[in-house]
Amino acid sequence: MLERWDPGITGGRALAVVAVLAALASGVLLWASRPEPQPVPLASTPPEPASATTLQAHPVAAPTTTPSADPLVVHVTGDVRTPGIVTLPAGSRVADALNAAGGLRKNGKVGAVNLARKLTDGEQVIVGSEAPVLPPALSAPGASAPAAPTAPVDLNTATLDQLQQLPGVGPVLAQRILDHRAEHGSFRTVDQLQDVTGIGERRFADLKDKVHVTG
Repeated sequence: MLERWDPGITGGRALAVVAVLAALASGVLLWASRPEPQPVPLASTPPEPASATTLQAHPVAAPTTTPSADPLVVHVTGDVRTPGIVTLPAGSRVADALNAAGGLRKNGKVGAVNLARKLTDGEQVIVGSEAPVLPPALSAPGASAPAAPTAPVDLNTATLDQLQQLPGVGPVLAQRILDHRAEHGSFRTVDQLQDVTGIGERRFADLKDKVHVTG
């Protein structure tokens, strides 16, 4: 005879399992239906303007211009082919002035001129002229200065020694006076003494009252 099935204990267990499954399903549905948070868009901030400090940190270099040096104006005289005023670039030397004046004339000599010296604007370069005569107080010990002539020296008859008695006239300049007289004839006026190389305005001013010419 078959035993009757008793659903008492087994059925209670099944109901408990069903209740648990229903609770889990409800929890899953609630989790799936939850509202998802949306990210809030950030407001874009405009770039800050460059401050005065930033601009000063990178200054704009202003264009610079180098002024050109002024040319040199030099008076070249003495044993050169074309004595006179020459214009030279800044930084030129005495050799450049000599070349600008045509170079040395025939039989001319440089003398004690320093050809490597840099020129200055407005100076005078005397090529081949003898050094100025020292005053008696600066002469070497034991050396006697030539006596100055008491009467004006005749430029047309004076000898080499007589010409050297004139102030500022040494043997080289005295010989030039004699050579000029031999080449061009007798002096007609005292002013013609300025035609001799090495006799400029200052030296002529010292000599004009101490010389004369005969007809």
